[in-house]
Amino acid sequence: PDRVAALRAQLGQAEAGLAEARAVHNDLTLRAPSPGVVVSKLKQAGETVAAGAPVFDLVDLDRLYLKAYIPENLIGKVRLGQPARLYVDAFPDAAFAAQVATIASRAEFTPKEVQTADERVKLVYAVRLNLSDNRERKLSPGLPADAVIRWDSAVDWQKPRW
Repeated sequence: PDRVAALRAQLGQAEAGLAEARAVHNDLTLRAPSPGVVVSKLKQAGETVAAGAPVFDLVDLDRLYLKAYIPENLIGKVRLGQPARLYVDAFPDAAFAAQVATIASRAEFTPKEVQTADERVKLVYAVRLNLSDNRERKLSPGLPADAVIRWDSAVDWQKPRW
């Protein structure tokens, strides 16, 4: 009986050691908070990482959006839920359906990405246009795009004119 008790104690110690090893393994395993594709690696193997610090840039290709800037004199025509179309240089003959998802409550100066000097001095509102469908994975983050927001359903869709 003493030997059986000793073996049971050893088994208990082994099970506790296994549980601890599993806990350590789980703590050291990276898990993405949501499905997506890694677009860049922010840390290298062997680097110390603080809790909660990003290690990878992860993008959900099913939830892409375009951040557009609407001039102050036109923002009154834009409403949540309005349809939009996105146009990218990579697919010049294709229009990608989108929808107005957010409208900034405060104006800001036009960001540096705008090409003409007269556009850079105006106040604009940031508007987020959520892409409706990217199942074919044609679009990816970082592609430059133009957008048309349709605020008058009586007018046919038109490509952006620059």
